Amino acid sequence: MAEEQEKKTFDWLPEGMEPLADGEYDAIIMGTGLKECVLSGLLSVQGMRVLQVDRNNYYGADCASLNLTNLYEKFNAGKPPESLGANRDFNVDLIPKFIMACGNLTKMLLHSKVTRYLEFKSIEGSYVYKGGKILKVPATPEEALKSPLMGLFEKRRFRTFLIFIDQYDETKPETHQGKDLTTMTMKELYTSFGLQPDTHQFISHAMCLELDESHMDKPALQTVKGLQTYCYSLSRYGTSPYIYPVYGLGGLPEGFSRLCAVHGGTFMLHRDVDEITYNDKGEANGVKSGNEMARAKFVVGDPSYFPKEKVKATGQIVRCICFLNHPIPNCGDLESVQIIIPGPQVGRTNDIFVCSLSNNHQVAAKGVYIAIVSTKMEGNDADKEVVPGLALLGHIMQRFTMVATTYEPVGDGSNDKCFISSSFDASSHFEGDVDDLLSLYKRVTGKDLDMTINADSVEADY
Repeated sequence: MAEEQEKKTFDWLPEGMEPLADGEYDAIIMGTGLKECVLSGLLSVQGMRVLQVDRNNYYGADCASLNLTNLYEKFNAGKPPESLGANRDFNVDLIPKFIMACGNLTKMLLHSKVTRYLEFKSIEGSYVYKGGKILKVPATPEEALKSPLMGLFEKRRFRTFLIFIDQYDETKPETHQGKDLTTMTMKELYTSFGLQPDTHQFISHAMCLELDESHMDKPALQTVKGLQTYCYSLSRYGTSPYIYPVYGLGGLPEGFSRLCAVHGGTFMLHRDVDEITYNDKGEANGVKSGNEMARAKFVVGDPSYFPKEKVKATGQIVRCICFLNHPIPNCGDLESVQIIIPGPQVGRTNDIFVCSLSNNHQVAAKGVYIAIVSTKMEGNDADKEVVPGLALLGHIMQRFTMVATTYEPVGDGSNDKCFISSSFDASSHFEGDVDDLLSLYKRVTGKDLDMTINADSVEADY
């Protein structure tokens, strides 16, 4: 009886309904994907009362890391063969993405001190596909001089270009060499150094991480900043600019969830949202789940939790998860690599991304390598879209293919208090997704997240 009396009642609670958890919050966040968990962690640190719900019984939503049994169940593939190894040895990411060592996601991890919950290892190699071959992306101006990607004179021009990028500072005109990158296009910048179109392509796609050719006719500044982040990250680790959490990406949303919980956040897994409630102005003010309700000043979530009229489809992405019994050929027997296939190299508009991981990052049993091929769909045949990527892998023991429709919000949330994240893109890195996360943070809080923290090392928090 005492428990019955302690149950809170609220004026807004309709008869027959009960409060969901504590009933009243500053924010209700739907889904435990990476973006939602980062946001719940950051908001709770600022003193907001956060309720986070997820229809699944595990953290991570689309960015979850699955063991072998769960993976085979998800794809209705029957029972995993014993030859693959023990269930506990596998942490297979549904959306595998590498983290730029000195990029914005690393800054968020350091900013929120979530690095204390995670261990990272660098990715061993960064490659680009050109003229039917897999070639290493040069890591330094000196390595550029030895690269088979370019002829002798082009190498020297490329080296001069890299030196310009390295010393360029937006705030110091003396580093600009007379080039105004707020008006000069990327194509004009490349041409000013005498670089050939083939070189433009590999720099833009494999180093600046542009997804197509549209950036070439836009002001060069943003693309140059992306290239600076790549080069700076590369200089930190020497082998590639990417790092990856040991035991898979599932640790990222879990780390931010812990941060939120430490600051008083409430989590409810295996709890779907039946309805988002609104006030008379059409602003979201809570959620219903079964016969329970909670109120908040606003709601946040991934597109799957919102009515169709609040989101719009932006395309489809195909992802293939492949089990190999060998490293990807022609990559120096490295156990973890990224290969970018620029779309124009294989007659496509969009790039194809190939990445591989192994027991070195504790995501597979010894002797098993996980390779993932992903791209934005340009036709209707998913298998055909990834053929150029699959062709690089050699013998494939097992393959799982999934096609996902991607969505983005119709509005920015200012009118209806529904703050919706966009679906993850097709790339094998987080740079574009972090831009969406920063935009989501600003829409929710009205201010930019402080990203001035030095991201030299993910160990800096210890």
